[in-house]
Amino acid sequence: MTVPLILLKKLAMLREHAARVRRRRPPAQATFEADIDVQDALALSFLVAVQEANDIAMHIAADEGWGLPGSYAEAFEILARNSVITVDHARELGGVASVRNRIAHGYASLDPGRLWIELPAGLDALERFVEAIARLADRASGA
Repeated sequence: MTVPLILLKKLAMLREHAARVRRRRPPAQATFEADIDVQDALALSFLVAVQEANDIAMHIAADEGWGLPGSYAEAFEILARNSVITVDHARELGGVASVRNRIAHGYASLDPGRLWIELPAGLDALERFVEAIARLADRASGA
């Protein structure tokens, strides 16, 4: 059975880094594209937030005995098959995980314009994930 305290700690870290991205994201794309330090800060915080979501999904899938995912996208699919999140949300999160992979493995090819466009939808998907996992943790703790 999934331990709610572990989930809550990971959710707190996810929320913190998502908030950092929202807080630091400049209002204009040109400002973002002109400042490599801001790009780095946002990319790193986004990567950490997504990694926490990935860790949570993998943790739940394994702890609940639902299977061992072979990828981050598959971890979200397993959660969807078990009604933790919707199938559409799992697809969105799979896309968010691919952004994380580009950040983690492809600095030279990371397109700041593309990242600028992907951040808002990614953050929204992560926010909905936090809500779904918080509900799951509440159920697990009997709240």
